[in-house]
Amino acid sequence: MNNEGYSISELTKVAGITRQAYYKWLKHEPTKYEIEESEILQLIKQLENEHKQSVGYDKMTRLIKLSHQIPYTVNKKRVIRIMKDHSIKADYRQPTHKRIQAQQTYEAENILNRQFDQTAANQVWVTDTTELNYGIRLNKVRLHVVLDLYGQYPVSWLITPTETAEGVVQVFEQARMKEGALAPLIHTDRGAAYTSKAFNQYLVVNDAQHSYSAPGTPADNAVIEHWWADFKAIWIAHLPKAQTLLELEGQVREGITYFTEKFISVKRNDLTAAEYRFGKAN
Repeated sequence: MNNEGYSISELTKVAGITRQAYYKWLKHEPTKYEIEESEILQLIKQLENEHKQSVGYDKMTRLIKLSHQIPYTVNKKRVIRIMKDHSIKADYRQPTHKRIQAQQTYEAENILNRQFDQTAANQVWVTDTTELNYGIRLNKVRLHVVLDLYGQYPVSWLITPTETAEGVVQVFEQARMKEGALAPLIHTDRGAAYTSKAFNQYLVVNDAQHSYSAPGTPADNAVIEHWWADFKAIWIAHLPKAQTLLELEGQVREGITYFTEKFISVKRNDLTAAEYRFGKAN
């Protein structure tokens, strides 16, 4: 602005500061603390962008430590202050679900019985589908995922026009080919595709036992219910609407990769699903 004819005196007067304060600011050398604050802020912004603005204070502190980009200790209190000072917060709310008490008549068929903590890979797989849409007309499709309870690792996924027994068998066949065999226990809800003769015969042929959630009881399949909520709220909700099925498939593929290779969880000791499954946990 000085090049446009304004003097320093005029500029400082408009800004409400003295000439002395202006020249002091001009010659100011950032302190070590100020440099650290700037470095932490830039890393926070980078991590929020990588994780679709879904990272809260606690997880951000852990991600900063895991990044190994900051050579000094950054505690949670400092992270909270910097994020609050710059209005950075997680754009993510966990949806709530109504829970209906399970009926005792179905307890015998719920073999898993909410034993979600597994000590080895490929012992129990859970599965479900969720609705996605694309295009101006909001064309609906179903996304299938087979999830290993050990570390919540996505074994396979598939998009189909509707939820059918054929689609369910196909996504499990993908998982079988990838892992060499089905898990000995498969847990699902009571959707028509999962109670179908075709799917249950497929499980029998492949030596897999079928466990069912009680009717109207999503808590019996809580791990994949929570995984869906994260996938939609953290990933899909922060992407532009896919206009074609091909574009949607690309978004889903990238999302599966994110939740496999980048998304950390305190339940996995801040490891990704891939790290937990393939040995870094040890």
